[in-house]
Amino acid sequence: MTGRIRWSSVVAAATILFLLGPFVVILGASFDTGDNYHVQFPPRGFTLAWFGQISPKYVQAAWTSLVVGLAVAVLAGVIGTAAALGIVRSRIGGKEAFQAFFRLPVQIPLVVTGAVFLQFYYYVSALTGLDLLRGLAGLILAHLFIALPYCVGSVSSVLVRMNPSLEEAAQSLGATHWSTFRRVTLPAIRPGVAAGMFYAFIVSFGDVPVAIFLAAGDAATLPVRIFQDMQFDFQPSMLAVSSLIVIVSAALILAVQRFAGLDMVLPGGRR
Repeated sequence: MTGRIRWSSVVAAATILFLLGPFVVILGASFDTGDNYHVQFPPRGFTLAWFGQISPKYVQAAWTSLVVGLAVAVLAGVIGTAAALGIVRSRIGGKEAFQAFFRLPVQIPLVVTGAVFLQFYYYVSALTGLDLLRGLAGLILAHLFIALPYCVGSVSSVLVRMNPSLEEAAQSLGATHWSTFRRVTLPAIRPGVAAGMFYAFIVSFGDVPVAIFLAAGDAATLPVRIFQDMQFDFQPSMLAVSSLIVIVSAALILAVQRFAGLDMVLPGGRR
């Protein structure tokens, strides 16, 4: 038993190191004092100069990613919660088919999803004159497609563990369906809703394969802008941008965990 525990600890430590290694390299290289056109790790010195040289185009791209991500998170939260309630609480047949339908976007390669949405928008533009490739509407819809399964899954995982008698008791005391949802159901499934919206935001904010087909010019998102510049115009300030994203993402994860309780979304989480 002791040997198994030791090996499991070694495997856990190796897995954590494997997952965190790339972030440590990027964080360290962003403080390097050298003017390199490649990643230098470990850094030869410590400087914050590259953070002060972040191009305004990255700030604009970050704002675009933030707007798109928030819009996708809100829409996925509303639609995903409604879909999860329909799947878990309704008595309709074929629930497995609906669950498989909402998991479908996860099983399709994102490059294929981006190409399909690009062609679809071309057809929509030709038939109706509505150009979804201008502005952010087309990108928001595409990101909603790939982010919705995460919200449906997270809300469903909490909803199936909720005791339906709580809702029945509220309705037996005269509460309407909307009042029951607002005062009983929603507070109980709040961790799932928060986790789903958080996942949707992260999926949208970090997407490259879909956004690279649909976002261009001033509508380019931050990951797409960094991806393109990494290929043709690498600058050390790009590492500073990446470090800021890592730091903000870690802080956001801790904040959501603290105020929403994401542990309740996991199968082994506390109830």
